[in-house]
Amino acid sequence: MLVLTRKLGEGIIIGDDVTITIVELKGGNVRIGIDAPRDKKIYRQEVYNRIVEENRDAAHWNMIDLDNISDNLTVRKDTNGKN
Repeated sequence: MLVLTRKLGEGIIIGDDVTITIVELKGGNVRIGIDAPRDKKIYRQEVYNRIVEENRDAAHWNMIDLDNISDNLTVRKDTNGKN
């Protein structure tokens, strides 16, 4: 991990297209501004960790659950008279 010390108004450049600037220091908190292309996804770490956790949970379906969903879809298709 790279650790840097920055003062108010100073910044950090990441790659060729991301700039992080210290915007405010107040009560032990640091506000930062991020200038990056719109196609870059930027998350707070706790939000990103939650997304990763939910994706991991979604990828670990129980085969019995998947079979039940498949069976229900097949039953619905048959009762509607469609194939």
